[in-house]
Amino acid sequence: MSRRIVLASASPRRRELLAQVGIPFEVMPTDVPEHGRPEAEPAALAEALALEKAQAAAGRVAEGLVLGADTIVVVDSRVLGKPADAADARAMLRLLSGRTHQVITGVALIDRQSGTTRHTDVAHATTDVTFLPWSDEDIDAYLRTGEPLDKAGAYAIQGYASLLIEGICGCYFNVVGLPLALVAQMLRARGVPVRPAPLGG
Repeated sequence: MSRRIVLASASPRRRELLAQVGIPFEVMPTDVPEHGRPEAEPAALAEALALEKAQAAAGRVAEGLVLGADTIVVVDSRVLGKPADAADARAMLRLLSGRTHQVITGVALIDRQSGTTRHTDVAHATTDVTFLPWSDEDIDAYLRTGEPLDKAGAYAIQGYASLLIEGICGCYFNVVGLPLALVAQMLRARGVPVRPAPLGG
């Protein structure tokens, strides 16, 4: 039996990723602040934020599975969230230039039945991303696209930043915003038969 899946996120990238692998879902955005958290360890922070997003939506769901996610960028143990403005984005990109950093996405899945939380799964995925050296001209040109301003770490791997990324080690989809293989494992554990659909079907 199929189950209702609720994505507790307004991210268009997460919606696109779930849709492209044929997972049916509905969207229930939440408003969870992403700064000022006490967790010192980045993976714990990503998981905590994902869980808070899922919990915020779960209170409005009587039956179904509520999926929350949060992606952070980490360099030298420093967490980079979304830039406050263009100057902040420029500083982030200069920090990442020519270096390898980590992208961590926390994922939380809450199983709601009869208005009660029956089970909560929390996990995370980590991907190493290596940037080529970016000149100030490269960074300024990228900032003019407007793409960095609402992205963790001030870049989108699936966008213009792909021209300046040397390589990755780990899940590409994690860097986009949702580690699909991990999500599929979590859904299967809750009885959702996630598998490829027939071509043309």
